[in-house]
Amino acid sequence: MDPEEFRRAGHAVVDWIADYWATLGQRPVTSQDPPGTVAAALPAGPTAHGEPVSALLADLDALVAPRLTHWQHPGFFGYFPANTSGPSVLGDLVSSGLGVQGMLWASAPACTELETVMLDWLAGLLGLPERFRSTGSGGGVIQDSASSATLVATLAALHRASGGRWREVGVDRRYRAYTSTEGHSSIEKAARIAGLGRDGVRVVAVDPGTLAMDPDALRTAIRADLAAGDVPAIVVATIGTTSTTAVDPVPQIGAICAEYGVWLHVDAAYAGAAAVCPELRWSHAGLEHADSYCFDPHKWLLTGFDCDAFWVADSADLVAALTVLPEFLRNAASDSGAVVDYRDWQVPLGRRFRALKLWFVLRWYGVEGLRAHVRSHVALADRFAARVRADDRFVLAAPHPFSLVCFRLAAGDEASAGLLEKVNATGRVFLTHTRVAGRFTLRLAIGSPLTTQAHVDDAWELIASAAG
Repeated sequence: MDPEEFRRAGHAVVDWIADYWATLGQRPVTSQDPPGTVAAALPAGPTAHGEPVSALLADLDALVAPRLTHWQHPGFFGYFPANTSGPSVLGDLVSSGLGVQGMLWASAPACTELETVMLDWLAGLLGLPERFRSTGSGGGVIQDSASSATLVATLAALHRASGGRWREVGVDRRYRAYTSTEGHSSIEKAARIAGLGRDGVRVVAVDPGTLAMDPDALRTAIRADLAAGDVPAIVVATIGTTSTTAVDPVPQIGAICAEYGVWLHVDAAYAGAAAVCPELRWSHAGLEHADSYCFDPHKWLLTGFDCDAFWVADSADLVAALTVLPEFLRNAASDSGAVVDYRDWQVPLGRRFRALKLWFVLRWYGVEGLRAHVRSHVALADRFAARVRADDRFVLAAPHPFSLVCFRLAAGDEASAGLLEKVNATGRVFLTHTRVAGRFTLRLAIGSPLTTQAHVDDAWELIASAAG
């Protein structure tokens, strides 16, 4: 494909994406076809000779698009959002076209330096503590997901808790990780990958009203482990838990971590984006205690998957834990100590130019555009919650500080589960569920840039009608 062929094909692909976005509201949110439908429709192998892009686009229309769950659909209210936007897609296109590999500063200087500056921009946008900026001992990096951020934070914490011994001899004693009963599953996965095992994770009780971690229970768990000769290594606090968007009391947790010398990682994967709005920064109180922090622009900040923003207050433990330097990677810039080599800040060696899509998004929308995006969804969630509250058939199951509303039928779990199945079967909306205090609970998460008040009102009318 020479440049002119690429130009023609590229126009056709961009037109296809634009048409897809323009018609999303007319499509069912989810496919009703059984498993194996797409696989059965594909040929047994590739063609002997090449095909035109028009044939690929035709198959996208006929085979792929009808059998997707459409995450950008205005009626998609499941899980947490995974936004994308025009500027993000264009940034990703440029990244793919450049095809650079940013493992070292020397392998792609602009890739590294743009990423450093974008993470500083984001830190300023969210009002993060100065200790996370690249101008001091800390700094930021883009991971693929918050799960990877939790993993590398765990590895850095083990390195520090062992006095550097972990790097050479591995896990030679029982180290402990702590999170609440509402903490993300990636925390257990990180502990297992790091060699701590599932048993290495202490699950801390939450306040039954707020569903936030109980600091007293955390202190009790740390003291018990110390008495048993175990080594507390890392506490993972959450700003915006996955089930209900509960906010852990980071100021109190941070004070406990400082008292016992435990690494504090704060996972704000979804709700971190809210801090672009000054009135929502209350959720980030206590971050000055954190050793590391992350949030996902690919959830609620209009940047396509994958893009997790991860910061450390002091990069020394992270780099020391992860760096491996074979001879073929040695170069004068790295040896000078004057540059950042992001290969030392992540598990893989190679890395894509993800900072471009962030750059495109931040410049296209600007600070006020991003704030308007978040504020509109918070307002829509408030509007939906008010409708739930006014209907005595329903119960709000948890506070809703951001753009997720958790609710259930007062009639019980079976009725709530049946309602979810009935609503999703229409193809007009898609919701997911969780359990709150053991009760089956529906989750309506607002996040698509295409979702308007009309879509949220339609979702409520559908739910209220289906409830009988």
